[in-house]
Amino acid sequence: MTSTINPDQMVMSTDARGNSADVPVAGATNQHDIDQITAAAASAQPEWGQARPSQRADVLRKFAAAFADHTDEIVATADRETALGVARLTGETQRIAAQATLFADVIEDGRYLEVMVDPGDESAGVPEIRRYLIPVGTVAVFGASNFPLAFSVPGGDTVSALAAGCAVVAKAHPGHPATSELAAHIMRRVLSDAGWDPGLLGLVHGESAGTALVAHDRTDAVGFTGSELGGRALHDVASGRPRPIPFYGELGSVNPVVVTPSAAQDRCIEIAREYVASATLSAGQFCTKPGVIFVPSSHIDEFTEQVTLALADCPSAHLLTTPIRDRFRSHVDAVGSEAPVLQGATGTDGDQVQPAIAVVRLSENREMSAHWYAECFGPFSVIVEYDTPETCVRMVASMPGSLTATLHCADVDPDAPAFAAAFAPLAGRLVFNGFPTGVRVSHAMHHGGPFPSSTNPLHTSVGATSIRRWLRPLAYQNAPEALLPPPLQDSNTWDVPRTKSSGSS
Repeated sequence: MTSTINPDQMVMSTDARGNSADVPVAGATNQHDIDQITAAAASAQPEWGQARPSQRADVLRKFAAAFADHTDEIVATADRETALGVARLTGETQRIAAQATLFADVIEDGRYLEVMVDPGDESAGVPEIRRYLIPVGTVAVFGASNFPLAFSVPGGDTVSALAAGCAVVAKAHPGHPATSELAAHIMRRVLSDAGWDPGLLGLVHGESAGTALVAHDRTDAVGFTGSELGGRALHDVASGRPRPIPFYGELGSVNPVVVTPSAAQDRCIEIAREYVASATLSAGQFCTKPGVIFVPSSHIDEFTEQVTLALADCPSAHLLTTPIRDRFRSHVDAVGSEAPVLQGATGTDGDQVQPAIAVVRLSENREMSAHWYAECFGPFSVIVEYDTPETCVRMVASMPGSLTATLHCADVDPDAPAFAAAFAPLAGRLVFNGFPTGVRVSHAMHHGGPFPSSTNPLHTSVGATSIRRWLRPLAYQNAPEALLPPPLQDSNTWDVPRTKSSGSS
């Protein structure tokens, strides 16, 4: 179910490159629409949530096949709205298919249910306890500007919530509403063809609709990827409701990188060029882009020289939306008033932006400016010089939480332990001798971290364990066998793994 088209409040699909006219997609969703869409989701969820995991896994694999079958249409629509390019968006389409398949495997395996059985002892007055995880209900998912597929309607939050047995109401991002409509249509068709209620996946448009969706009593949890300002506002709505709900937000990340003196001695040129490639990849519009890199004074001149050479080969680029472009330019100007800025090639299109990297030379006692470690969406990063490893450790320790922290070090490096220890409280993923751009959709991946990178560092928004966000424990004490759900019954007809203890009082 999608929103009713309101002629007075049309949602328009815009060509990111300005080559074609705006196209009407839908109407901004009103309160009546939201009531209907959330009611449909809540009505469809119980049957879906109580289904055998293998039944949901079958649908997830059909999602994957449908995404593959519609690759050309999906990519063309998303490229028009985002200018991210066919190669990048084809890879993203492959990613959403792969993660749907991964989640199918995870729930079919059954361990995600965390079934536990503590036998009782009636003669000793010890109760029997059986516990597993159940879906929380209906999840609101907010699409991200920089990933029109992988972090939007067909992305990880949506598919992990459906895998967990939840219904989903997605809030389309205004930067790619047509892509959102297309993805929702494909997924609802799969649900319907497989015999499930397509109301399991709803879609809304408009800023006010997003706020109303979080506030709605039928919404039981929220997944959000976006700005700190928007995320904080919605987090406050979720926590301020008469019935507060979990809000899993990814809000912003600087992703600091440190180059030790030993690594600079061994690989200065290589690190500099890889750094520029990572900071400008996909026009710098990754949440894992390295926003700050700390370089020792002994190699700062060589490093910046190589960065300058690499930037010369970096073309100007379109950013996802006009507001993102305007904020990027303002940020670069603000930093440029405090430090020199190296820039890439100039484009012929005035709507494009030049890649830019600032160079900050610090004395040991100078404090870092807030501009230097604030996230800037787009192809921008900051090089910070440090005199001694001890100075750099102190600067790193003062930074806000990040999704990642990266250390370039030698195989045997006397400075590496101190930096690794400083990074551990700061980030959700530590990267060694590489760059953090991009994530692997896998079992061990953790994509989260201390605030503001996420609102809950205990959970990940990427990988197999992202399903855990949409589940809650339910324990049964001394329940008759007939009243137990299948995974807790002695017969265990779902054949899921179970942890069984000897029991205690």
